[in-house]
Amino acid sequence: MSKETLLIELGTEELPPKSLKTLAITFFEQIKSQLDSANLTYSDIKWFATPRRLAVKVIDLDEKQEDKEIEKRGPAVNVAFDEAGKASKAAEGWARSNGITVEQAERLKTDKGEWLLHKAIQAGKSVDELIPAFVNQAISKLPIPKPMRWGSTRTQFIRPVHTLVMLYGSKIIAGESLGVSSNNLVTGHRFHHHGLVTIDHANNYESLMHSAYVMVDYDKRQQLLLEQIKVVAEEINGVPLLDDDLIDEVTALVEWPVALVGSFDEDFLNVPPEPLIYSMKDHQKYFPVNGKDGKLLNQFIFITNIESKDPNQVIFGNEKVIRPRLADAEFFFKTDKKQTLESRLASLESVLFQKQLGTLKAKSERIAALSEFVASKLGENTTDANRAGLLSKTDLMSEMVLEFPQVQGTMGKYYAQHDGENDAVAQALEDQYKPRFSGDTLPEGNIGCTVAIADKIDTLVGIFGINQQPKGDKDPFALRRAAIGLIRIIIEKQLNLDIADLLTKSIELYGAKLTNDNTLEQVIEFVLGRYKAYYQEQNISVDVIQAVLNNSPTAPLDFDKRIHAVTHFKQLPEAVTLAAANKRVGNILAKFEGELFTSVNADYACESAETDLLAIFEQVSAKVKPLTDAKEYQAALSELALLRDPVDTFFDNVMVMADDENVKVNRLTLLNDIRNSFLAIADISVLQ
Repeated sequence: MSKETLLIELGTEELPPKSLKTLAITFFEQIKSQLDSANLTYSDIKWFATPRRLAVKVIDLDEKQEDKEIEKRGPAVNVAFDEAGKASKAAEGWARSNGITVEQAERLKTDKGEWLLHKAIQAGKSVDELIPAFVNQAISKLPIPKPMRWGSTRTQFIRPVHTLVMLYGSKIIAGESLGVSSNNLVTGHRFHHHGLVTIDHANNYESLMHSAYVMVDYDKRQQLLLEQIKVVAEEINGVPLLDDDLIDEVTALVEWPVALVGSFDEDFLNVPPEPLIYSMKDHQKYFPVNGKDGKLLNQFIFITNIESKDPNQVIFGNEKVIRPRLADAEFFFKTDKKQTLESRLASLESVLFQKQLGTLKAKSERIAALSEFVASKLGENTTDANRAGLLSKTDLMSEMVLEFPQVQGTMGKYYAQHDGENDAVAQALEDQYKPRFSGDTLPEGNIGCTVAIADKIDTLVGIFGINQQPKGDKDPFALRRAAIGLIRIIIEKQLNLDIADLLTKSIELYGAKLTNDNTLEQVIEFVLGRYKAYYQEQNISVDVIQAVLNNSPTAPLDFDKRIHAVTHFKQLPEAVTLAAANKRVGNILAKFEGELFTSVNADYACESAETDLLAIFEQVSAKVKPLTDAKEYQAALSELALLRDPVDTFFDNVMVMADDENVKVNRLTLLNDIRNSFLAIADISVLQ
């Protein structure tokens, strides 16, 4: 069977840069899935994307599907013929539908009987027949939240479509999609190439597009972009501030990347670097540059989509554009410093946190009180904690944060320093929002930890307290992120805090505003539900997490100690047997309807395996209880592992459900005591 390269390209107006990569990969995956489902083989498949095109190239694709034999079973022989051997109407109808006579049918014999059978060869479809439908199907599956219409047609897509290429080798596959017929003509670079590019063969796609100043390979274009940034950064002795999202967005904005360096007045560096950085990144898609000392330089790197004969003109234009942006930031900073953070407290009264829960001023006062409570638990400075909590939201009323919401907290730190607040309070204003996202850093200072914890607890309690818990994927108050952040801070900062205590205090601070009587229980359950995601990222197995979750410990640091203890225990050779024994004991006790003894009575122990287990358990228990009380869970489980052999011997030789009631209850009491020793740490019966 012959093979050729298939090229599919959809040419459009400029696609949304933040969506380009997702659109391209989805288009690629849909085409690939359909080729695989059609049993068409190929040696490689890859995707391409630029601001004005989505494309897929398939190397060495089969020209057509393989022919395949299809067996079509007819009626059973005893139904297909009457007693005289004449074919029934059912048999004749089945034969006609298959284009044969009943006499031409074969027979299929199985253990269950005999049937008429027709074996037919189904001819495989060609690429010409299959690809147009595949393309339309792939387009229909693209994630487009807001399609648009253009011209006088009712065709809808994310952007107007101008060209469609479906090329198999050098042959154009006839077809239509989104109102455009297939051919072998595509657009080149908007400025560097005039007219359309003719793709004479699918194999030549990349080279022909390159000659038209279009780098269609997204990854190669991004790599070139990064290499250029590195080169120009070294030329100015700087370190570019790169982040993946911005790199992806800029890659999606250009077809022919060229890196250039611009500069701005040094006076702007008197403004804190964060708003300058956000202005350059978010508004202009520039890459800010730090010096080797880590301080922001008055230079920036930008990527242009043209190879200019006079790059200085391009640089001048970009410098002209960024100047008013930075001037705005400078103006906001100077204006904001005329007013202290404390003086902004009153203005928080005009902003609602949530209509049923009151204003941001009320929230700040609750955070202040709760921060003080947390600080007292940790032995930290309660005055600083209260002060930081009280000022925590005041920078939201500043001009800078209103213009650049991303710098909330950070500007609070700078303004607090300007106001003469102490370093711990100033740093806490920035720390309160950490961690902002998965993998983000935690608060630097302990006062920052108290405010971050208080803020998250206040939000969780308030929203659950008015019965607006997250449902499905809807979480408008980011409660899941708050809960995971809470867990991370307490565990990774090794803070000895019990979430139940903090929630109780927060509920008290809200007073009559809360209408949900089950707030405490529901928030605890919600926070516990976040542990799976937290520990699975650390490659902790689900059964270990569940073993601890079954105990519902409300102190995250204690939860963490149990997790690591059970993880260690699971690796011991005794773990499998003892997990099974605990499960067996749990099942036995679940069926027992009487009452157990308050303690085991040695006088009722009449079997040697029973007395041996009791004696060893008493020795082990004497060591385990103080270890468990001291939260030395790993050592406690290691001691309990010594019970494996006597427990095995007990179950092999002793009938638990003895005829004598006292003997039976005594044995159940012993098993229950052993099980409870494990349950004081975790439910190991769920270990796999």
